[in-house]
Amino acid sequence: MEKEKIDRILVINVNWVGDVLFSTPAIRALRKHFPDAHIACMVVPRCKEVLELNPRLNELIIYDEKGENKGLIGKLKLISELKARRFDCVFLFHRSLTRTLMVALSGIKERVGIDNPKRGFLLTKKIKPQPSDIHKVEQFLNIVKVITGEDDGKSMEFFTGEEDEVFARGFLKSHGIGEGDRFIILNPGGNWDPKRWPAGNFAGLGDRLYEEYKAPIIITGAQKDVELGEKISGMMKHKPVIAAGKTTLKQLAAIMKRASLVISNDSGPMHIAVSQGAKTIAIFGPTDPRITGPYGDGVYTVLQSGPVKPGCKIPCYDVRCEEPLCMKAVTVEDVMLEAEKLLKWKT
Repeated sequence: MEKEKIDRILVINVNWVGDVLFSTPAIRALRKHFPDAHIACMVVPRCKEVLELNPRLNELIIYDEKGENKGLIGKLKLISELKARRFDCVFLFHRSLTRTLMVALSGIKERVGIDNPKRGFLLTKKIKPQPSDIHKVEQFLNIVKVITGEDDGKSMEFFTGEEDEVFARGFLKSHGIGEGDRFIILNPGGNWDPKRWPAGNFAGLGDRLYEEYKAPIIITGAQKDVELGEKISGMMKHKPVIAAGKTTLKQLAAIMKRASLVISNDSGPMHIAVSQGAKTIAIFGPTDPRITGPYGDGVYTVLQSGPVKPGCKIPCYDVRCEEPLCMKAVTVEDVMLEAEKLLKWKT
């Protein structure tokens, strides 16, 4: 594939906030290699915010598979739209057969992606399946390296706008936190329950941190985490600020970049914190930080106990696990010890 013949590039991205963040080093590498190309990215609605201010991209194409692009008619409409854009090449970060078939039917001649038995015949450049234990950042980079030959660093990128910065300053000020003041974020959510550190642990940790450092505690999360944030607050002696459900992802990023420390379960917001350069403690249980942990430049640490009972293994994707002992094995004291290392100040 000759560089000078590639003028219009499409990236088919994945479906989760954290995974889309993992793709940003690969997108940056594409831009470095193709500085003058038109680069578009297809992404699902819930991940749009992660990329909509990314200067490496010229265009976002929203694939709303539960709405406008649902069913055969919706997919044919998208295929027609892709065909009209006349892309020269597509990089498939998503391994979906449906997405691969759609870009093939749209007439994109060069189709680059991970080979598998179901869709390999639709790819023009097949990437060998990669080791299961390498980080997803590296997995996406390996797809584009077939063409670029190199990367442009491993750090994730998430860009905010001035309105997000204004919101962050105003939100913090409304709770008595001025520009440059110290505060600590607790992010207790997670997209499935076994990845969540116990609420009582977050409550005890919040009180310990406040008593030790006299820094306000902010609890973040999505709308679905409001009840959890209120539960944790109700268990605390020193009441936190609840930001759960009150911010967009970009507004959350603008707040996180100002934090003295972010403590989070394995989740999209944890990766947002890392992308903003915030000092971060990531609490892991059933998932493997070698694959989905914080990555690239930054100051961060991972706490994980490993399997704690016979039959358990990591990674584990049993979303119905009712007794996630691997999360409970990480103690408040464990987190406090790491916090002391990352926070150089005391009262």
